[in-house]
Amino acid sequence: MFSVIPAIDMRGGRCVRLVEGDFARETVFATEPARVAAEFVRAGAQRIHMVDLDGAKDGAPAHLALVRAAVDAGANVQVGGGIRDLATIATYVEEVGVRWVILGTAAVRRPDLVASAAKRYGDRVLVGIDARDGMVAVNGWLEVSQTRASDLARAVASAGAAGIIYTDIRRDGTGKGPNVAATTALAQACGIPVVASGGVSSMAHLTALAAVRPGLAGVVVGSALYKGQISLEEALAVGRPGAPVAE
Repeated sequence: MFSVIPAIDMRGGRCVRLVEGDFARETVFATEPARVAAEFVRAGAQRIHMVDLDGAKDGAPAHLALVRAAVDAGANVQVGGGIRDLATIATYVEEVGVRWVILGTAAVRRPDLVASAAKRYGDRVLVGIDARDGMVAVNGWLEVSQTRASDLARAVASAGAAGIIYTDIRRDGTGKGPNVAATTALAQACGIPVVASGGVSSMAHLTALAAVRPGLAGVVVGSALYKGQISLEEALAVGRPGAPVAE
């Protein structure tokens, strides 16, 4: 089934959105991410995508308390940003109570970590592949690696990752529409569930992604919700809310 997942990007303790991953092009949408998470849950979201932008940049989680507050609000949280070792994964899963952890930079720098985490935590381990022009970006999107997104997707699938969150950085925060072709190609290449991210600004974009066959697992929606371009209640109706990425 197709799942629509609202996003909360955290920086400096606030809920923000970046344009194309550029820290200099930031818009602050709320000063209390935990309150936003609670509002999403009240609207019917059973799953929330949270990104610790400070953690992604600095290499260690900076907003554990905010993530814990979202979990306490009743959300199934998938979180990424600064997760670079098993100890951090254990903290998020066993202490904070998140449902899924997302490995990003670590999947490129430490491919062994994906396999180790998958062996220990099974379907709770996802990989975030953030690509600029087909190449994987790391360290909070500040650096573009020499790894192709499609190659990384196949590698993490073989290592046991339960699913992939794929972001086209050129589309993220722009509202220009998702890169359906690239996302679909990635899903076909890796053989595990893929969630699309980046560029969604209308219900038409959501229905286009939901219609992809073979199907995508879902889509992350951020700016469009904060700007009022999409109603979360209407968006959730596109698919079954909270559907597991590894379904």
